[in-house]
Amino acid sequence: MDFTTITLKLLEGFLTTCEIFALTLVSALPLGLLIAFGSMSKFKPLKILVRGIVWIIRGTPLMLQIIVIYYVPGLVFHIGLLPRLIAVLVAFTINYACYFSEIYRAGIESISSGQYEAGKVLGMTKSQVFFKVVFVQVIKRIIPPMSNEIITLVKDTSLARVILVAEILKNAEDFVAWGLVYPLFYTGVFYLLFVGLLTIIFGKLEKRFAFVTEGSSAIKVRRKLSLKTKISTFIGSIMIVSAVAIAVIIGLICICL
Repeated sequence: MDFTTITLKLLEGFLTTCEIFALTLVSALPLGLLIAFGSMSKFKPLKILVRGIVWIIRGTPLMLQIIVIYYVPGLVFHIGLLPRLIAVLVAFTINYACYFSEIYRAGIESISSGQYEAGKVLGMTKSQVFFKVVFVQVIKRIIPPMSNEIITLVKDTSLARVILVAEILKNAEDFVAWGLVYPLFYTGVFYLLFVGLLTIIFGKLEKRFAFVTEGSSAIKVRRKLSLKTKISTFIGSIMIVSAVAIAVIIGLICICL
């Protein structure tokens, strides 16, 4: 089997990897924020319930969660199995939303009460104080831990192969039956390039948010930060990475053909 055929097959799998990565982020980032609000709720039953779910999800392996979501509904309710990719996306979204929620919660709770009080002095409502003053500072503080989780997500996509989703590592393993081992190592090139691109993106994001310091007042934050621009930059950067990866795959396929 020639190198071109192997490359095409790995590119096909990498496209699935990028799909899992992008769709997980799009769904897990906002869901994680909602879970964070639930874990900080003053309504104790809700708080206990949400924190219990987060504890279970964080305390069990992602691979086990994928297996449970794929097989258990059919075994318990006697219904057909979910499509493999859908089961993977559900498991990844729930798992990463719980991890993101803890990062959000830590970031929100790290903001001093003086920020809230300064916003109230300016005549802002609670929601305005949170979204126009607090949240933009939270984003700056959570970029390092969030970037680590997102980079981990790139590599965790390989767990989809446990239910035979044809991502890049699963496609590489298929070549072992032909006596070819090097495709397994070849996949490392794809992961390294993707993670390298993410590292550059997050490095630039950290510099962009660097001027938000511990001593920033609510007035300075209102003048210097545009919530819409900053959040768009944060989420947009993630989507750009996914789009670039997909474009590279399509370009390489065209070259190989």
